[in-house]
Amino acid sequence: SPLTKVKLINELNEREANLGIKEAVSWHSEYRDSAWIFVGGFPYELTEGDLICVFSQYGEIVNINLVRDKKTGKSKGFCFVCYEDQRSTILAVDNFNGIKIKGRTIRVDHVKNYRPPKDHEDIDDITKRLREDGCAPTEPAAAAPSEEDEQQDVPVKKAKKGEKEKKKKKKEKKEKKKKKSRESSSSTDSSPRPPAAIRVKEEKQDAAYDKYSHQGVQERGRDREDMDREMDRREDRDNRDRRRDDRETERRARDVRDRETDRRRDDGRRREDRREEDREDRWRDREDSRRRDRDIRRQEMERR
Repeated sequence: SPLTKVKLINELNEREANLGIKEAVSWHSEYRDSAWIFVGGFPYELTEGDLICVFSQYGEIVNINLVRDKKTGKSKGFCFVCYEDQRSTILAVDNFNGIKIKGRTIRVDHVKNYRPPKDHEDIDDITKRLREDGCAPTEPAAAAPSEEDEQQDVPVKKAKKGEKEKKKKKKEKKEKKKKKSRESSSSTDSSPRPPAAIRVKEEKQDAAYDKYSHQGVQERGRDREDMDREMDRREDRDNRDRRRDDRETERRARDVRDRETDRRRDDGRRREDRREEDREDRWRDREDSRRRDRDIRRQEMERR
């Protein structure tokens, strides 16, 4: 689901920050050839201008593709954004992923191979030119000089012969002075001194650096495999916890149902007991009334 992907990206960034992993080994380096990012989960009422205002905090945006419904033209809640500098995508993924916009958590991720949408008949000229020229701005080509400019160019005056000869003589004098100074320095310094030994301060090797230095493709692959294994372990752990919670809820529901059936059974037994007691009370009352009638008849007979 999108929320789990948001959590995984945040966990990857936290782990790299805690381990101090270099930029060349980071998971962002896989997308160094793409300046596109994916943005999903934002409210449907946001327009292209709103998204550019939000995401231009970390770089210049040169292209945006807000996916809309073909029939209604309403936003579908996700888009693709292209930056002028690829490094802006790293900042956008690290800082915008997982934030809330109008109460909705958005997901921001890299796009390795962006495929532009197919052109339709009703596409405008600006979008066509953007897709033909690309998303990055291009420098204007240098204009070719016109015939009028060529005619208006003023010819450069040629230097006179006397000035050239003066310049040559000055150069020759300078060269002669340099040669004399070199010869005098070589005669005075007949026994050259050995150069002084330079002491280079050796840096202390940090033992912890070897732990976090990842050189070569194999080590990068190992780090990636370790991260994938860790993510798989976390997913398995989450699945186990989810199944355990489901079993616990089922057991609780079963206990509630059993308690309910026991209560109903006890209520039925109590009602039966009350009915039996009522029958016995009525039978006793009848017997007492019959006994009284019998005694009354006996007394009347004795009087007679």
